[in-house]
Amino acid sequence: MSENCDVRRVRTERTRHDSVGGEDHVMGGHVEGILFGLGNPLLDIMAVVTEEFLKKYHLNKEDCILGNESHLALFKEMVAQFNVEYVPGGASLNSIRIAQWLIGVPNATTYIGCINKDEFGTVLESKVKAEGVQGAFQYDHTEPTGTCAVCLTGQNRSLVAYLGAAKHLKADHLKIPENRRFMESAHYFYMSSFPLTVSPASVLDVAKFASDNDRMLAYNLSAPFLCREYHSAMMSIMPYVDILFGNEDEAKVFSEVEHWDAKDLREIALMIARLPKASGKRGRMVICTQGANPTLVIKEGVISEYPVIPIRKEDIVDTNGAGDAFVGGFLSQLVQGGSIEDCIRAANYAANYIIQQSGCQIPDKPNFSPESVGF
Repeated sequence: MSENCDVRRVRTERTRHDSVGGEDHVMGGHVEGILFGLGNPLLDIMAVVTEEFLKKYHLNKEDCILGNESHLALFKEMVAQFNVEYVPGGASLNSIRIAQWLIGVPNATTYIGCINKDEFGTVLESKVKAEGVQGAFQYDHTEPTGTCAVCLTGQNRSLVAYLGAAKHLKADHLKIPENRRFMESAHYFYMSSFPLTVSPASVLDVAKFASDNDRMLAYNLSAPFLCREYHSAMMSIMPYVDILFGNEDEAKVFSEVEHWDAKDLREIALMIARLPKASGKRGRMVICTQGANPTLVIKEGVISEYPVIPIRKEDIVDTNGAGDAFVGGFLSQLVQGGSIEDCIRAANYAANYIIQQSGCQIPDKPNFSPESVGF
């Protein structure tokens, strides 16, 4: 590790800290559309099912698979046979929804993705709107709206994701005048790496727009397989990234693909932070989560560690949305001019809440203030 790097562990004392985004990026009087997200939207279809249902579709009690056309009947049968609950999903959309929830001002966020105008698409769009997110969806009629079946049996969850229409997002959708105005209104942008699998041109368009217009871009490594299989596309985005999120597994795979000798997570995070940037106006911040272990934050060459909220194992219901919720919580304070401490507190609150739910389900109002979550 570099000799000029400082490692700081956050203490419990509260002090005044500077805004992460700087004075030019504080929400102030600008609220509507301040945060813009792009991703692969899915409608989570959740239900308690029978073991016979799992066997019919060759699913294990604890499964996570990418579905295909052979699974389309599964979604219809779930709706017809069981008491289902619909929850908007997809990594980027989850983060945007959490951010909107914590900001609490209608239409503070905008989200772009591709759906079908079918029954599931109508449900997804109406639920996103009800949560205060401005949806600027592209409509595709060649495939159904993307869905994720969440099949519950006792404490077990079997997931079947079908991207469907989400695969058909086109960069031209961003050129529509109304959508361009959404981008122009935003001061902050967020994307996961999942859209690289369907529309890398859209991801690059948003990234370049943010950089060219001095807006902050937050980005997520999202999954180890993306760091490996889509590394070239990911590296084309990296010069424009101001804030990078990832977990320890993703960071280590990223390092391996880059052929770095680094094994220590702190050293890897520092090396990612030092990758070239298109704009020299601000350095790249790297935020690396480690499950129950402290979160690492690299900012201006300084490594800080922030503890997570302790939780009993028996209180954990579903960890799938924890990372998405963490990002959404962080962004909610970032756009309001919060300090890094405020951002991490909100991130911890959101992640802690979501892992005690099945899926990324949120109530009408959060019970959060920066003072309510200590380190």
